[in-house]
Amino acid sequence: MQHQIIGDDIQAVALSLAPGETVRAEAGAMLYMSDSIEMNTQVGTNKEGGMVGALMSGLKRAVSGDSFFITTFTAQGQAGQVAFAAPYPGKIMPVSLSETGTLLCQRDSYLCSDTEVDVSIAFTRKLGAGFFGGEGFILQKLSGRGQVYIHSGGGMIPFDLAAGQSLRVDTGCLVAMTESVSYDIQLAKGVKNMLFGGEGLFFAHLKGPGKVWLQVLPFSRLANRILSAAVTGNSEQSKGLGGLGGDLLGGLISGE
Repeated sequence: MQHQIIGDDIQAVALSLAPGETVRAEAGAMLYMSDSIEMNTQVGTNKEGGMVGALMSGLKRAVSGDSFFITTFTAQGQAGQVAFAAPYPGKIMPVSLSETGTLLCQRDSYLCSDTEVDVSIAFTRKLGAGFFGGEGFILQKLSGRGQVYIHSGGGMIPFDLAAGQSLRVDTGCLVAMTESVSYDIQLAKGVKNMLFGGEGLFFAHLKGPGKVWLQVLPFSRLANRILSAAVTGNSEQSKGLGGLGGDLLGGLISGE
C-alpha cells in the first residue's frame, strides 16, 4: 500500500491499493475512490471472535470516539485508489506500528489504517490524568504491526524522549504517544501563573522513553476562538475602529 499526502494546511491522504488490499477508515472520512474499490460497512472482522466479539469491539471503538462500525475499502480485481480527508485544518502523518509499537492517541486523531491495525480503547492509569488531562479517562489505542495515518490540528511536532527525559505540554496539544511514555498531570506553579497565565491550571507531564507527537492548534481551541468571535461580534471592522467604540459605531452604521 502506497500513499500520497495531498494539500498543505488542509490535507488528505491518497492510498494506492494492489488487487485484494484493504484499508479501513474513520466514518465519513472518504474523499474519493476509483471504480475498482469496493466499500463495505460491518460491525467487526473475523479476527474478533464471532458476533459477540465483534459487538464488544464495536462498543469499545464507540467509547473511544471511533465509529461503532468498521468501514473498509478493498481493491477488487485490479489496483485502485482511495483517498481520505482530514476533518479540520492540520497535518496527516503516516506511522508504522511495526517500528513504534502500540500508540495511545487522543480520541479524534485516527484517520485510517490498513487491516493489521486494531483500534480499541485505553484507560489513563492515574486519576489526575483522567480528570484534568483534556481527553478524560479514555484514549484510543492503536495496536498491531500495520500502517496508520493520524491527524493533528495545525502543524505536528514529533519528540523522541530518552529514558527519564520529560516534557510539560498543554493538555489539549497531545496527539499521540507510544505506550512506553508515562503520562500524568501537574499543577501549574505559582498563583499568578494559575490565575493570569492563560495556560490553564494543569500541564500534561510526559516522561520517556518513547515518542510523542504534539499538535500546534487543537480543534477545541480553534472552535472556542470562533465561538467567542461570533458571540461578541469581534469583527475586523470593530478592530479597525478601536474596540468598544468601533462596536458601537458599527452598530449605528448597520442600523442595529
